[in-house]
Amino acid sequence: MSLLRIDHLNIEFPNRYGTKLAVNDVSLSIEPGEILGLVGESGAGKSTIGNGIVQLLSQPGRVSGGDVYLNGELISDFDDEAIRKVRGSRIGFIFQDPMTSLNPLFTVEDQLIETIQNCLGLSAEKAKQRAIELLEKVGIADPEIRIKQYPHQFSGGMRQRVVIAIALAGEPELIIADEPTTALDVSVQDQILQLIKDLCINMNVGCMLVTHDMGVIANVTDRVAVLYRGRLVEIGSTKQVLTAPKHEYTKSLISAVPIVSKRLDRFPLVEYIEAEEKGLKHIDVSTHWIGQIKKHNTTGDLLTIKYLNLSFITRDAFFKKNRRSIQATKNVTFTIKEGESFGLVGESGSGKSTIARMVAGLQQPDSGSIIFDGTELINNPDRDAVAEAHLQIQMIFQNPYSSLNSRMKINDIIAEPILFHGLAKKSDVSGIVGDLLDHVGLGRKTGLKYPHEFSGGQRQRISIARALACRPRLLICDEPTSALDVSVQAQILNLLKDLQDELGLTMLFISHDLPVIRQMCDRIAIMKKGEVLELAENKEFFEHPQNPYTRELLELMPRFEQYGQ
Repeated sequence: MSLLRIDHLNIEFPNRYGTKLAVNDVSLSIEPGEILGLVGESGAGKSTIGNGIVQLLSQPGRVSGGDVYLNGELISDFDDEAIRKVRGSRIGFIFQDPMTSLNPLFTVEDQLIETIQNCLGLSAEKAKQRAIELLEKVGIADPEIRIKQYPHQFSGGMRQRVVIAIALAGEPELIIADEPTTALDVSVQDQILQLIKDLCINMNVGCMLVTHDMGVIANVTDRVAVLYRGRLVEIGSTKQVLTAPKHEYTKSLISAVPIVSKRLDRFPLVEYIEAEEKGLKHIDVSTHWIGQIKKHNTTGDLLTIKYLNLSFITRDAFFKKNRRSIQATKNVTFTIKEGESFGLVGESGSGKSTIARMVAGLQQPDSGSIIFDGTELINNPDRDAVAEAHLQIQMIFQNPYSSLNSRMKINDIIAEPILFHGLAKKSDVSGIVGDLLDHVGLGRKTGLKYPHEFSGGQRQRISIARALACRPRLLICDEPTSALDVSVQAQILNLLKDLQDELGLTMLFISHDLPVIRQMCDRIAIMKKGEVLELAENKEFFEHPQNPYTRELLELMPRFEQYGQ
């Protein structure tokens, strides 16, 4: 008997224009101890299936047909009270977005203990001990201290680890892992995936692993199911699907996976999708408004960072000796040349995103210097010069869910910075926004919708269009493809490469995805615990790493090449 069986599942979302069938007649099963990978483009229905199993669909979404069985028991007909008893204790869920799945008003301790007590019925003392053990298991340092903190005090990757700890707290029979390693560096990713594998092997736990990372699929899963526009187009053993795919979409998807063995000029696109996309206009940026930026005569370094230090107080007190703090960055120093792609790599909590926020003016350092095209951005009394510099620095944030205003339409979100800074005539703004939406592969009709109507990958493309609306010289990309499947990732990264070539764009590229770093960056800096350990040219970094930590990351990286690429 299968641990999970889904028969002819249909999930639909009614709206004012009709009904969208998000999942169309999907049937699959998971055996005890098995890991089934679910792959496909963003919006294909992967997360929707997971949410439908535990009845967590966003309104007005509903299961319109089909049955879901857990260990032979029909759970798709359960009422609210019955399905609540299944969540956590029998089915653990690792959500895609750690920031919105954690309550910002409660400490990590409160949220973990509540889950453990509800699922296992332990005393408060034993539940706390179990909570600390779980945090340690998922790779959070100093769990006794960090458990007392709130979600906003953790980096994106560390929040994801907390979510994973909560999912494991009830010792479930089945784990639905929706992009569990999206925000994690390869070292922590290896720990988490090994933890999931051990649970499946030793405790006979089943796992539905929703991911866009084909390296993870190749290294972890037993079988793979491929979704395309809500339909299951192929399912089989991991080796069979990756080495001898039958469906054209699967073949095209596999061809778009980035590799680390060599650097390519362009990412291969998923031709199956490209052939079906009609009416999208790719603008010629050299003659378009976006290309009509003020010309600068900068030669050499566009951005210079010197001895940048920042610490966060973890426990405040009146007397300084009783205060506790974490050093987020320690004397960080590097430069980025005009037109260069500079990669910043490191584990979650190493200070990568903190540096990005300081460069963008969202965080003030304790000490150090940030110079953009000759303008000092730290403690500069000339506020107009600093404001002008910051306008030329735009950021694509890590989290596409919380970085978009849910009450604004997409057209208004992208138009807002253009209108606020007076970058174009009001009568021209609508056309500019439509062109940008076309150029990032969404189409101008999507501008009339709201953020909640899009998948994670689609929201990230909206974020990129908004960043480009300010016609930046320096684009800070903080994990820009972490929420994207490989098909959309190829389109977005090619778009960034095109923009860099056409506009002379400079990029600070932050990512834990080493194959993407390999393809995108000219120079790379590796960070750990707030310090830069190694800085090297792309080829030197991947082929002759000097630092032991760098070598360790490269060894732990999931490799897709083992299946013939």
